[in-house]
Amino acid sequence: QVQLEESGGGSVQPGGSLRLSCQETSHRVIPAHYIMAWYRQLPGKSASEQDLVANITSSGRPSYADFVKGRFTISRDNRKGSVYLQMDNLEPEDTAVYFCNFQPLGSGFPAWGRGTQVTVSS
Repeated sequence: QVQLEESGGGSVQPGGSLRLSCQETSHRVIPAHYIMAWYRQLPGKSASEQDLVANITSSGRPSYADFVKGRFTISRDNRKGSVYLQMDNLEPEDTAVYFCNFQPLGSGFPAWGRGTQVTVSS
């Protein structure tokens, strides 16, 4: 069973940067068999209203939501079972809880981390 643990959240001023990390901790899965992604839940929104921020295929092809293009970069390390989100030029509108997600290729249920808070304010 996939187990995910996020880190790297925190508070930053507008224009600042943060780097989120997500580690698969069971070490019983093959990371290359998953699409990895970051989602976020804005303040006041429910879990069913999470927004996809970025994802990256097992071969390393990234895809981004329009609202983060040019500011965020997703990357992965299959050997470590990790996915990262480099967030630059942060805006107050980026304030949210960010969740890591592993979606198995083919069939199967996705795995989620518990989330990490990112707050952007002056």
